[in-house]
Amino acid sequence: MRKNSVIEIKGKLYTRIPVKTKILTPEDDMLEIVKKYTKSIIKKDDIITISESPLAITQGRAIPVEKIKVGFLAKFLWRFVSNVKYGIGLRSPTSMQCAIDEVGRFRILFAAFVGGLGKLFGRKGDFYRIAGKQSALIDAATTSPVPPYENCVIKGPKKPEKEAQRIKDFLGNETAVMDINDIGGCWMIGGSTGIDKKFMELVMKDNPQGQGDELTPVCLIRELK
Repeated sequence: MRKNSVIEIKGKLYTRIPVKTKILTPEDDMLEIVKKYTKSIIKKDDIITISESPLAITQGRAIPVEKIKVGFLAKFLWRFVSNVKYGIGLRSPTSMQCAIDEVGRFRILFAAFVGGLGKLFGRKGDFYRIAGKQSALIDAATTSPVPPYENCVIKGPKKPEKEAQRIKDFLGNETAVMDINDIGGCWMIGGSTGIDKKFMELVMKDNPQGQGDELTPVCLIRELK
């Protein structure tokens, strides 16, 4: 279902313009993608948003499951990850192994220990607080419906702040890297120096880019005057 492109934030109206691209690969550069696909529509004061998984793909961080060597620790720990309504996350051996590869087994073990204790006292989220942002950003295989990435674990993008600033420095538009789902989860994980994190999380909260096979990794936010 097509979402409303216009949203009101603090009495002002903004339109969100999803930008369709080709399927991205590790051979692509996100700056070049943004330049190519927005050049005919972008305006001076537009804000650029980039979805985190497509950015990660351009960084070579989509790992085919057949290339992931799952160790004993991942086979043991994934079973203790809670089911959540917004995705599989680390509740699979391959995505858990990617988290171990990303942040180290000792940090994952400590996070699992603290997370387990937290659950005994009714606390949630301790595992990811200890394991860190990169663990939380991992998307399990089957999360992406876009071939050839439906059978890949996609790690979070590296240095999203630096990537956002690189795009702003070249194009002049404020830029944010967003992690959004279709059930109200919306987080800015990196932005250029002039970006307002709270505003970005409000203006993109209903996920106007979609989460299926829309091929809209870039979105422009424009105030209607």
